[in-house]
Amino acid sequence: MSDLRTLLGIEHPIVLGPFGGLSSVALAAAVSDAGGLGSYGLYGYDGERIRSTASALRQATSRPFALNIWLPTGDEVAPNPQHAIFAQALQPFFEAVGVDMPQRPTAYLPDLGEQLEAIWHAAPAALSVVFGVPAADVVEEAHRRGIRVIGTATTVAEATALADGGVDAIVATGAEAGGHRVSFLRPAEESLIGTFALVPQIVDAVWVPVIAAGGIADRRGVAAAFALGAAGVQVGTAFLATAESAANDAHRAAIHSTAADETVLTRAMSGRLARGARNRVVRAIEASGTIAPFPMQNWLTGRFRTAAGEQNLGELQSLWMGQSAPLVRFDTAADVFAELVVGAPER
Repeated sequence: MSDLRTLLGIEHPIVLGPFGGLSSVALAAAVSDAGGLGSYGLYGYDGERIRSTASALRQATSRPFALNIWLPTGDEVAPNPQHAIFAQALQPFFEAVGVDMPQRPTAYLPDLGEQLEAIWHAAPAALSVVFGVPAADVVEEAHRRGIRVIGTATTVAEATALADGGVDAIVATGAEAGGHRVSFLRPAEESLIGTFALVPQIVDAVWVPVIAAGGIADRRGVAAAFALGAAGVQVGTAFLATAESAANDAHRAAIHSTAADETVLTRAMSGRLARGARNRVVRAIEASGTIAPFPMQNWLTGRFRTAAGEQNLGELQSLWMGQSAPLVRFDTAADVFAELVVGAPER
């Protein structure tokens, strides 16, 4: 199916970016209810939390939604004695928010198999994945259950690998996008292709619908994506700034006040390259030169980031956002969606 709306059972070819750690039931449901595909990021969620989240989504909307997971790349570190060394380097930030130095856990991330079992039980309209090509048995099981599979690519080679792997649609995410660079065939620093260059090349290379992502925040970006051959768009930053998102006031304020050239690609907060505002904590960690590998760094900073979020301390949070932040001007998901729809072609 080349029409994304038919493929996913939605009215409008607009997909909510799945925020790992910043998703909310209210926002995903609002996008789904408006006729798009609401998405919910499950990074770090164990099976029980996935089941409860899916139940909440079912109660909030009767429309299609997607659940998103991170695939393991094979270079993830397990808890080891270096944990204490890297935790010590972050001690000033733990102290700043009043939390104790975190002890080494038994695991940094839940088991992928446990996550998938919960997702099969949840039966979303779509399973979206980042950081790789899902295994053949995962794609087969999803299709057996009537679940569409959406992959994510930052290069043409990644898109081709995903198409060969049997996914139903591909998100082509340009370097402008906020959050993590989800490259998996080459280092993220070597896969920074802009949306305008990336989308038409992927469209020419694959035979499944392509969803454009990165730098799209209004009707102009949507129209441009379709002119490049995209079958839909995925939007993150514009929705992250709305009242329905899980972002706090400090994060929303940062989105509205950060210029495109003031966002930065950094490994400071998670150990993997991601785009966001260069606030005090990013500058300090980068200056220290001490950054743990993923997911150790992400787990460690998560201990103070969570507390900082509760205290609305934007300078100690991960302020993820894309280069389209200066284009964001609406405060509700309904208003953002209405603006985006204007740029989409009629069926």
